[in-house]
Amino acid sequence: MFLLAFLRVSAIIATVPPLNSRNIPVMFKAGLAFTISMILFPILNLEDIPFFIDTISFGIKVLSEIMLGIMIGLSVRLLFAGIQLAGQLAGYQMGFAIVNVMDTLSSNQVSIIAQFHTITSMLIFFCINAHHWILRALVESFQIVPPFSFQFTNSIMEQLMRLTSNMFVIAIKLGAPVIVALLLTTVALGLIARTVPQMNVFIVAFPLKIVVGLVFLALSLPYFLSFLKQIFNGMGNDIIQLLKAV
Repeated sequence: MFLLAFLRVSAIIATVPPLNSRNIPVMFKAGLAFTISMILFPILNLEDIPFFIDTISFGIKVLSEIMLGIMIGLSVRLLFAGIQLAGQLAGYQMGFAIVNVMDTLSSNQVSIIAQFHTITSMLIFFCINAHHWILRALVESFQIVPPFSFQFTNSIMEQLMRLTSNMFVIAIKLGAPVIVALLLTTVALGLIARTVPQMNVFIVAFPLKIVVGLVFLALSLPYFLSFLKQIFNGMGNDIIQLLKAV
């Protein structure tokens, strides 16, 4: 039973941000998973596992424990993916499509505005103790879905599709102030290009979009903070609904 708990905890730690970063050593992740499993195991009150004669069926059940942990970590990762997508949309409109930096979470090149969103959201995530929701969901996962009771149903697919669609909703809502401001700026520059053909709009547009984008990005930070608090506080309910769908 301890092995099953350790596998589920390890799967969550391997996929949940920011522990899914490649910069974090594997030995640290394994030690953290082992420590959390030792702390949780006495309070889980797990029943004895059934006796399996068939090795294949036992292996399938073990893989289902790992899959459940990956699904819990994926539900959290989709939130941060939406936040990063908002920065990429805003950065593309500002003209920062090729201004990329290395993301420490995904080890991929992302827009510098997307990196700013990711780092800021990660700081807010820990400041409001949103990581406690992950620990709570980890404990309740053993109560709602005991070991060897995981079943992949249509309800799980519906919940995963809802979380995936919610990622795009988060991206649009977070990037809306900057995107709308830059859209209106582009329309204004288009009207100027029509009325004053002698003016080189392309030279004026590039620095103007950067200034407008940075100004509205700074003005939208209070909204950014309140919206992230809202989605992080609702993260626990999303995980619980995903577990109940199992």
